[in-house]
Amino acid sequence: MESTGGQVAYSHGGFSLDSTVAGAVSRGFDTFRHGWQTQVGGAFPLPTFSQATTGDFRVRSRVAKVCDVAITDLDSASVIRTAGTPYGYADQARMYVVRRGIWTLGGALDRAEHTLSAGQFLLRHGRPLHFGAAPHTTVQIITLPAGAFEPRLRNQSITAAADSAEMRLLLAHTNMIHATVNDLGPAGVTAAHGALIELAKAVAAGRFDAAESELRPALSRAAKVLADRHLADPELSPAMLARELNVSVRTLQRAFTEVGESVTSYIRHRRLDEARRALTAQSPLPSVAELAAHWQFSDSSHFIRSFKKRYGQTPFEYARSAGTTGA
Repeated sequence: MESTGGQVAYSHGGFSLDSTVAGAVSRGFDTFRHGWQTQVGGAFPLPTFSQATTGDFRVRSRVAKVCDVAITDLDSASVIRTAGTPYGYADQARMYVVRRGIWTLGGALDRAEHTLSAGQFLLRHGRPLHFGAAPHTTVQIITLPAGAFEPRLRNQSITAAADSAEMRLLLAHTNMIHATVNDLGPAGVTAAHGALIELAKAVAAGRFDAAESELRPALSRAAKVLADRHLADPELSPAMLARELNVSVRTLQRAFTEVGESVTSYIRHRRLDEARRALTAQSPLPSVAELAAHWQFSDSSHFIRSFKKRYGQTPFEYARSAGTTGA
């Protein structure tokens, strides 16, 4: 969605593509280029790609633009190689976050200056480098205004592991932008853009200002992703999540309060959701005591009361209504 005139500050758009499916390979690159030109384009010209890449472009990708930031996710099933870097870029920085495979970048076609493995990122200021990847490489490329990193990044690069709390927050936020970019209004564009810039700066600095209210949606989203991975862990708590995300418990609680819930209630509700799913998906049916223990309720009575409060039925009543008790 492009804007013109006074609305250019709120320009945003996005598209997704899966050219790995049958029948899509022959037009995969043309479809990608059309989506880029119509939804991103302008200040983000594409490089020239090698003939081998354009002829066999088997890639799952999603692209989002928010004002002067572009987020590109690439999951390649084929080789990706550039044959020339574009001109006409504004003063920009690029962050490459490699999740799988090997990503290479170089100033000349025959010389790689940087090789990034899975679990690493590179943040670099300057003209785009030639880049390439073998099949089965997954990378996120975030193009950002260089001014956000002045003077720290001028004509320099930062390479580090992509496992910091700040990086987890940034990736949670870029996922949220991908999911919502085409529905954002001016206020949403401004908020999404501001939080993204602050989080990218936090990655570069290795810390962020937890008092920034615009970071709270990204913080709560990252905490939920982390909590969902540890629902059966007896150590899961607001304190554990805050420790993993490098913030105070108070900061984490404020982020959740802004979206209308508490950290503790989110954990409890997600555990109850999983227990409810087990009552309809498992055979043989688990006992109430087993469910209570697995999902970290203090005892069966506490679990039954919590379950009934949330779903209006006891676990046995729910299983019976779903036809899984054999009764």
